Amino acid sequence: MARATGLQVREGQAGAPLSAQHKRFNSLVRRIAEARKTLQDWPQAIAAYRRSREQVLRPLLDSLSGAQRQWAFALDALLEQRGWTKVERETMAELICEAAGGLLDMDEGDDEIKALFDKHADLSFDDEQQESVHALKAMAEHMTGLDLGDGDDIRSQEDLIERMRQRLQQQAAEEAARQDEQEAARAARPAKRKTAAQLKRETEAQQATQSVREVYRKLASALHPDREADPERRAEKTALMQKVNQAHEAGDLLTLLELQLQIEQIDADHVARADPQRLKHYNKVLAEQLDELQAELLHVEAGFGMEFGLLPGQVTHPRQLGPLLEGQRHELQASMAQAARDLMRLQDKAAVKRMLKAERRRLNQPDFPGFDFF
Repeated sequence: MARATGLQVREGQAGAPLSAQHKRFNSLVRRIAEARKTLQDWPQAIAAYRRSREQVLRPLLDSLSGAQRQWAFALDALLEQRGWTKVERETMAELICEAAGGLLDMDEGDDEIKALFDKHADLSFDDEQQESVHALKAMAEHMTGLDLGDGDDIRSQEDLIERMRQRLQQQAAEEAARQDEQEAARAARPAKRKTAAQLKRETEAQQATQSVREVYRKLASALHPDREADPERRAEKTALMQKVNQAHEAGDLLTLLELQLQIEQIDADHVARADPQRLKHYNKVLAEQLDELQAELLHVEAGFGMEFGLLPGQVTHPRQLGPLLEGQRHELQASMAQAARDLMRLQDKAAVKRMLKAERRRLNQPDFPGFDFF
């Protein structure tokens, strides 16, 4: 970050007010440095979140599951008593299935809860899960246009995801083959005359690439270890040359410029003195570099969200993980307090009847998305 800041052009450094290209260069350098830092911070932040989640949230989740489990069996015991109307019994059975289903989503190996679900459901938990998977398969086929084939061997969401992955890979391979055929056909046809705009874009891209090569060649010439007799200096140049090669292969212009600044091949006024066309080429390469970094950040964010069941865009920076964990802790503590109140309420029959009346209204609402009772 410090080296990148050293490359930025300051007011008056260019001998005149900063041009639009100077300002764009400054902005790109700053944003690339920030993106690099964020990308560097993500792995450590995710590892810390994963550890804290296990230490802080896991005991709360286990306690909440225990309270939900206790509530479901307590409601089942109440259902065995007399004095309930038919509608109340149906509501109690639905609530038991709802609570048991939520618990089984977290632990399908809980045979006692599965037996409780099957006791009150019209369809066993395993059969219901199979129907749900088939419905998801049909929805996935409709949304993606994929033919996922026979669904008899798709017995879980994991199986469905794997089948989709295989079909997408197959589709991508077929599409790549079609594109190769089309490309070969286009190559066989007489070339059309390129428009002036196309020629201009190609020329600018070539010039931008050439600017990166020039920076690389200057560094390679100064740092080539074979030209250094002193063993200590040769080792230093070898390490720097490795960084140069890596940056060149990655098209990382900013690192190449930083290395030039580090070995004093350029000074802080280099960019300020650069001619406008070269600066434009620098900005083109830096903009592409920033796009790649931002795409990589989105990939990391998406992976983190998928691992922990977060909504897209819910967390976009490592510094948000601490508040996220704290918010989840508060939510679980509130859910546990509510679970304790709900369990206590089952001891008062009149309160249970009021609760069942309210829950009946909720369950009867059309297309209601539902929520965990606790």
